[in-house]
Amino acid sequence: MGLDFDLINGQTPLDEEEKDGLLISTITNRGELDEFEQQNIEKAIQWTLTRKFKKDEILTEKFVRLVHKKMYGDVWAWAGEFRKTNKNIGVDRYQVAIELRKLLGDCKFWIDNGTYTPDEIAIRFKHRIVQIHCFSNGNGRHSRLMADIIIEKVFNQPVFTWGSHAELAKNGKGREEYLVAIKAADAQDIAPLLQFARN
Repeated sequence: MGLDFDLINGQTPLDEEEKDGLLISTITNRGELDEFEQQNIEKAIQWTLTRKFKKDEILTEKFVRLVHKKMYGDVWAWAGEFRKTNKNIGVDRYQVAIELRKLLGDCKFWIDNGTYTPDEIAIRFKHRIVQIHCFSNGNGRHSRLMADIIIEKVFNQPVFTWGSHAELAKNGKGREEYLVAIKAADAQDIAPLLQFARN
């Protein structure tokens, strides 16, 4: 396809085969891609708002993949499919399903045993699923929506504000603060990410 989307700090590049999965032939640049993806994500958010989900439904591979498909299925042919290539972040592609199953089991344990506060459970889930990097694109946005689903549908708490609605998909102060918080979580300090999520 030859599309060359400008990446911003922290984004994972797509390989040529992944770019070939673009379903909208009129997209020629990052701005247009962002616009179509955002429209698709807003439809996915509406879908979550109109449904009740139980913990045992949310914490499954099927649901994790379905949320990604709902978020990106109008834009990418591979939406909802685990990545088939290794990236500059994430586990080896062959470990994605295994590591996700571990995370889902851990999260069920945290909930059942009150290991952490509800906010911390959702944010720890968000952080770990980004580290796994299940999909070719959209892992950060997917992880934030999953955290919102967990906090709202499992714990009946308000969704996160994610830096007071900072445009996290664009370079700027909000994204920089978010990436600093992610790096702190990578170093086992979850507090900045918890604070950012409720900022």
